[in-house]
Amino acid sequence: MTRVAQSFEDVQAMADEVSRLMVARYGGARRGERPPLHVMLRRRGGALPQKLRRPASQLAEADRISAQPKVARQLDLQGLSRAHAALIGHLRPLGELSRWRGRAISFAASVSFGMLVLAAVILWLMVRRGHL
Repeated sequence: MTRVAQSFEDVQAMADEVSRLMVARYGGARRGERPPLHVMLRRRGGALPQKLRRPASQLAEADRISAQPKVARQLDLQGLSRAHAALIGHLRPLGELSRWRGRAISFAASVSFGMLVLAAVILWLMVRRGHL
């Protein structure tokens, strides 16, 4: 379900949502940090497909402009809603749960590989010293 901007006050919420999804999918932020969209575009904007970089930059610029109410009333809210929908449609399919599960599986694989290497080294040392 996408958000449709009714006024310029909705633009900041839309930009924050896109920024949060970029952090979840591509990384680029420290734990607990919530960088604004223009910062995330500078850090990880290259990870977006070419066709989504322009809508993302338009949304980031609108987020900056929305802090000035007189200028923000001139924003194209329908265009920003379309940009938000396109970005959300790209960033959301891989849910946070599946990304978390992938990280957990990767961590478990790393730990098990480390234990396997450690067991091989211990076995090699025991054979070398004549205990086996």
